[in-house]
Amino acid sequence: MASTRKPTFKTGTDPRRSAASPPKGDSADVISAQRSVDEQRSVDEQRSVERVTKNPEKSAAAAKPAGGASKAAGGAPKPGKALPGDNVIAFPEPKKRRQRRLTLWTISIVAVVVGALIAGAVFSPVLAVRTITVDGTTLLTPDAVQDALSGLEGKPLPQVSEQEVNELLEPLVQVRSATIEARPPSELLVHVDERVPVALLKQGDSYVMVDVDGVQLGATKDLTAVALPLIDAGVGATNTGLFKAIAAVLDTLPADILARMSTASAASADAVELKLVDGKTVVWGNAEDRELKSKALEALLRMPADPKVPVSVYDVSVPRHPFTK
Repeated sequence: MASTRKPTFKTGTDPRRSAASPPKGDSADVISAQRSVDEQRSVDEQRSVERVTKNPEKSAAAAKPAGGASKAAGGAPKPGKALPGDNVIAFPEPKKRRQRRLTLWTISIVAVVVGALIAGAVFSPVLAVRTITVDGTTLLTPDAVQDALSGLEGKPLPQVSEQEVNELLEPLVQVRSATIEARPPSELLVHVDERVPVALLKQGDSYVMVDVDGVQLGATKDLTAVALPLIDAGVGATNTGLFKAIAAVLDTLPADILARMSTASAASADAVELKLVDGKTVVWGNAEDRELKSKALEALLRMPADPKVPVSVYDVSVPRHPFTK
């Protein structure tokens, strides 16, 4: 049987829409609220753009990610400083490392200062040579040495070398070698080591003094003016074996013993003989054991003379068993 019940809803209404949608009267309000939010967002974005434009550095710093994000982007923090958000502990520099750095700096500064002082001393005209003092000369006069070294005047003392001094003194054959001593600010002291004459060689009317190498050191016409023995071999004999053997013997004798010698001769290199000024003879033999023979002869000559046993020969050819006769 058909129902005679009438529907309770009004014609033209949708029950699904009435349950989920607001009334028509509220739709205008919702649209208005949505527009207000959009407008506020546009205003905020515009203010943000204005802040970036006015202060880009602060804006860039505010835009950086903190902590690990900054490190991931490649912006590593400076050593010894911790960025906000980083768990970094700044340790103090070790004491030994700090002391080592200070020591290196100190050494570097001292080296620079010393180098500057040395350079100033080497090239400074304040230390120029103005006075040359000479000692050790017997055959030469100090003036002769000073004249030979006159080219050094005005040269800074630190630049003067012994080699240069010896080269300047080469023309003076009497000089064997020389050493120098600087006495700031302007004095150069020269110690001269002269050659020692050991014998005389007859040359015409004169007598030439020669050293152990046969170098002529001077001449005299008075044989008694120089207390040296005469080698009767002529000046041209200085390169012979006999002259070298005789000169080597004379060079070994002390100065006081050498002054007592009158002549020196040798029949061969193994038979050197000396004559004293009092006419006595010294049998020397060869040039071996020269030092020992010299001491033996010195001991024999210092023995007191015995009138009952006159001595005419001192034989030191066997220095460990010298004898007189």
